[in-house]
Amino acid sequence: GQAPARQAAIHAGLPTSVPCTTINKVCGSGLKAVMLAVQAIQLGDAEIVVAGGMESMSNAPYLLTEARSGFRMGHRKALDSMIHDGLWDPYGNAHMGNFGDLCAREKHFSREEQDAFARRSYERARKAQAEGWFREEIVPVTVPGKKGERVVEADEEPARYDPEKMAKLRPAFDPEGSVTAANASKIDDGAAALVLMSRQEAERRGIPVLATVVSHGTFAQDPAWFTTAPIGAIMRALDRAGLSAQEIDLYEINEAFAVVAMAAIRELSLDPARVNIWGGAVSLGHPIGCSGARILVTLLSAMAREEKRLGCASLCIGGGEAVALVVRR
Repeated sequence: GQAPARQAAIHAGLPTSVPCTTINKVCGSGLKAVMLAVQAIQLGDAEIVVAGGMESMSNAPYLLTEARSGFRMGHRKALDSMIHDGLWDPYGNAHMGNFGDLCAREKHFSREEQDAFARRSYERARKAQAEGWFREEIVPVTVPGKKGERVVEADEEPARYDPEKMAKLRPAFDPEGSVTAANASKIDDGAAALVLMSRQEAERRGIPVLATVVSHGTFAQDPAWFTTAPIGAIMRALDRAGLSAQEIDLYEINEAFAVVAMAAIRELSLDPARVNIWGGAVSLGHPIGCSGARILVTLLSAMAREEKRLGCASLCIGGGEAVALVVRR
């Protein structure tokens, strides 16, 4: 509907005097909202900002693009708005998954390597879920249904893990490709938010500080290579922070496709044991507008539990872009 951020704020009970802005940066929207909040606070334009993202991919409508002027005799088509607005590259006229296959082919990531990465993502997410590590970052949601209300308080995808079926899946996009429904992110619904303010404001209000934003960066290149754009965004954010890739304790690199995180790990010489330690979008889902905020929330939770000092969150973005943000506890 109209102005989603405004709707979220008002329905959450914030005063109508609080101004709102909706960010449209595809997969990077949630993290870009945090970056803009940081800038607003640094400039003195805001004191306290709630920044986040949301997406209900299961409710994305089909569009009848010719209906307004009236249908005439003959067949007409319906556009899937989830694909058209979120998962389709308008420059190469192809699905995002086709460029995942391009990355796998050009960077020589085999189907077996991608599936192994996906299995690790699921295993990490299932362990984190079983240990209750996600509980502190999840707000239970009551959902009405035909058999009454039910409380949703855990992601559903980890329970669907089937390693035997994974190896038997056909390629999802290119018949000769290696990206499948298992080693790509899952269609999902979700929302996440963070509260940002200056350290002085937090101390004045007696609010504990979870972390400090050290730096952030945005990067862009050929739209067909959005899969490797996080490498440039991470390097830019690290350069602004005066840090090396190896000085970061934990990374969250969005698993839009397994190859996205795999490419960053290889190019930046990262330790896989420090990347997406509680799983990622392959096993938890990728609600487009939400994911940027979600991976930052998870990064902060993991840093607190593991008692780590420096973390970096990054996402690729359709159109050849990426965002990255560095935090310090």
